[in-house]
Amino acid sequence: MSTTPAPLNDQALAQMFELAPVSLWLEDFSGVKRLFDRWRAEGVQDLRHFLRADRARVRECTREIQVLQVNRRTLELFGAQDLDQLLGGLDRVFRDDMLDRHVEELVQLWSGALAYASDTVNYTLDGRRLDIALQVRVLPGHEQDWGRVLLSLEDQSSREQARRALERSQRYAQGLFEHSPVSLWVEDFSAVKRLIDELRERGITDFRVFTDVHPEFVERCMAEIRVIDVNRQTLSMFRAPDKATLLKRLPDVFRDEMRRPFTEQLIELWEGKLFQQRETVNYALDGELLHVHLQFAVLPGHEDDWSLVQVSLTDITARKKAESYLEFLGKHDALTKLRNRSFFDDELNRLERKGVQPVALVVIDLNGLKQVNDERGHRAGDALLRRAGEVLGKAVEAPATAARIGGDEFVLLVPGGDQHAADALVAQVHELVELNNQFHSGDPLALSVGTAVSEPGERLEAALHRADKLMYAQKKAFHATAENDRRHS
Repeated sequence: MSTTPAPLNDQALAQMFELAPVSLWLEDFSGVKRLFDRWRAEGVQDLRHFLRADRARVRECTREIQVLQVNRRTLELFGAQDLDQLLGGLDRVFRDDMLDRHVEELVQLWSGALAYASDTVNYTLDGRRLDIALQVRVLPGHEQDWGRVLLSLEDQSSREQARRALERSQRYAQGLFEHSPVSLWVEDFSAVKRLIDELRERGITDFRVFTDVHPEFVERCMAEIRVIDVNRQTLSMFRAPDKATLLKRLPDVFRDEMRRPFTEQLIELWEGKLFQQRETVNYALDGELLHVHLQFAVLPGHEDDWSLVQVSLTDITARKKAESYLEFLGKHDALTKLRNRSFFDDELNRLERKGVQPVALVVIDLNGLKQVNDERGHRAGDALLRRAGEVLGKAVEAPATAARIGGDEFVLLVPGGDQHAADALVAQVHELVELNNQFHSGDPLALSVGTAVSEPGERLEAALHRADKLMYAQKKAFHATAENDRRHS
C-alpha cells in the first residue's frame, strides 16, 4: 500500500526557507531581463565583451536586481541584524573581484541558462572575505520574466583558506627546491628496492661479494633509477640547456669512476642505511669531470619502497683541484716541477725500510748558476733551472724519480738500478742537455754528474755521499777549465 505525500503549504515552505542551513536569497531579476532585451535590440551580441568594455554596465545590471527575501543563515553569514541593514550595505557585500565573476554569471543568463553554478567572492558587512559556492535557479513559472530567482550561497571560506595555504606551502617548497644553491635530484629507487629484495629471497647474504662477482647487477640497478625532477642548479652545474636534454643523456653523466661509489651506495642500502653521504664523481654534458659531495636520503613515508629519494650534489671540483695542487706542492718543487727534498728523503727511507737492492743514485749539479744570477739576474737563473727540470723529468721513467734537493742540486733515484743502468741514465741526460741547448739560445745548460750504486748492507745515505763526492770532483774540474778559459781570453 502506498501513499502520496501531501504537498507542503506556504507556511511550511516559508519555514524551510527560513531555517535552511545555507544562505538563501529570493530575488527579482526582471529588471535585468528588460535591460538585456533593450541591449539586444540595440545590437549587442557579445555580452562578455560589452560588459568588460565598461564596468558601469555591470553595476547597472546589479542595480536592476531586487532582493525580496533572505533567510536567517544569510543574516548570520554577512553579519547583518536584519534585511534592511543587509540591503543598505550591499555595495560592501558585492564588490572588487566579485564583479568580474558576476560578468560570467550574467553571460550565462544572456545565453539562456535558467540554472547555473559558480564560485565567487562576497564580503561581510565588516569587510571579511567570503569564498562562496553559488547556485542560481530561475523558479518555475518565471522563465519568461525572471521575476523570481532563488540563490543559494554556501560558505567555503575555510576550505579555500586551507587550499590557498597549501598552495603557498607548495610554492614555498618548490621555490626552495628550484632556487637551491646545490644540485637537487628527486628520484624513484623503488625498482632498485625490488631487485635487492629479490636477492634476499634467493638467500644472498654477502652482498659485497655478490656485487664483486656480478658487476652487471650494479649496472642494472643504475639503469633502473628513475629521475622525477631536478632543479635549476643541476642544469647549470651539468651544462644542460633543459631538463629533457639532461634526462636523455644521463649515461653521459653517470659513468666510469662513478660505478665504485654507486656500488658502495647499494651496499649501504642493503644494510639499511637510508641516509648516506660520500664524495664521488660525475660528468657534465660537455665532458668535464665533476667532483661532488653527494647526500642521499629516502624521504619520510617512503622507507618501505624507496619511491621518493632526494639526492643533493655539491660541486667540490674547485676544492679538489686546490687539494690536488697543495698535495703536488707538498711533494714537488714549484719551479722545476720535479720532486722536492721532502719527497726525496721519504723515498730514500722507504727504499731502505723495504730493503730494495741495489739502488742507483745520480747526483747532478747545475754549473754556472751563480754566475748567471750575478750577471743576468735571478729570472735568468730560474729559466736555467726550469730547463734542467725539463731535461731530468724526461730522462727518468717510473719507478725512477728525479728530485731537486737544493738550489742547484738534483738527484736521480733508480730503485733496482745497477751501474750499467746509472751509466745509461747519465748518457740519456747528456743527450737531452745537448738537444735542450740547441733549442734554447742564451746561457748553455751544463751539468756536473756523480753516480753511485748501493752495495749490500750499505746505507743509502753513504751511497749518496759517494755520488756527491764524484759530482763535486767533476764540478771542480769544470770550474778549473772555465778559469783557464777566462785567463786565455
